[in-house]
Amino acid sequence: MEYLDILLNASFWQAAIRIATPLIFGVLGALICERAGVLNLGIEGIFVVGAMSGWMAVWLGASLWGGVAVAAGCGALFGLVHGILTVPLGLSQHVSGLGITMFATAASYYTYRTALPDVTSPPRIEAFKPLDIPMLSDLPFIGEALFSQTAMTFLALFMVLAVAFVLYRTPLGLAIRAVGDNPAAVEAQGLSVYGLRIGAIMAGSALMALGGAFLTMSAFDAFFFGMINGRGWICIALVVFASWRPGKALLGALLFGAFDAFQIRLQNEVGAAVPSQVFLMVPYVLSIIALVLVARKADYPRALLQPYFPGQR
Repeated sequence: MEYLDILLNASFWQAAIRIATPLIFGVLGALICERAGVLNLGIEGIFVVGAMSGWMAVWLGASLWGGVAVAAGCGALFGLVHGILTVPLGLSQHVSGLGITMFATAASYYTYRTALPDVTSPPRIEAFKPLDIPMLSDLPFIGEALFSQTAMTFLALFMVLAVAFVLYRTPLGLAIRAVGDNPAAVEAQGLSVYGLRIGAIMAGSALMALGGAFLTMSAFDAFFFGMINGRGWICIALVVFASWRPGKALLGALLFGAFDAFQIRLQNEVGAAVPSQVFLMVPYVLSIIALVLVARKADYPRALLQPYFPGQR
């Protein structure tokens, strides 16, 4: 198969969209946090929490959408902790975020081992199935590539539109963007800087957790250690690539998904002639190149990483 044939194959783009879905949730969550002026390096741990809590809720008897809600709630809870530490207390956003990642990851693994102490292989659940949408799923190329995904992929795509609408078409979105650029002006309008920032962190963290939930409830049907595999850190980089805009965030996630899907197929074509590690690093190298080309022109939130206290000017 020629390389161009890979790119023109519907199954390739189906895989690319599937790989991109958890990144879409994660990058949107990170974008909301950073638009409000707070860097959330807890994303990697929040991914783990979302993956484990959503899966465990379903395994214990909840519906799939109930598991999604549990994952979002757990993500929001860890977002609240990060928000309290970084907003009213003004602690280092880097240190707090890394602490959240370590704490959330350890808590998830501990909960899993406590609930299933004697399990040698992860228990399976009935995960989301690919949708069969009448007429749309039967369309040539696009039907297989887009309209044969699971419900969580369509939720991720919907959230891109929802986040863009809220940020750019509502007073709440204007306030969130303003608090990330000039919190003093927001306070002068009688709005709560603390409330807006903590609320944005909780909403963003809930979306991050959905990225993890997708892995255990849609891409796979079980939870296992190490399954997040750095996806949270990729989302942090993609926010910069996207210049803090939801539409470009979707593009960045799809681009990384395409890189990853391409390297998998490239391994099958080349075989053992090239070490597999070379292929594994390809999507990351290409993402770094794309980030370097775009980041220099990125218009970042002016108050990002800057703590704010009432009355400060």
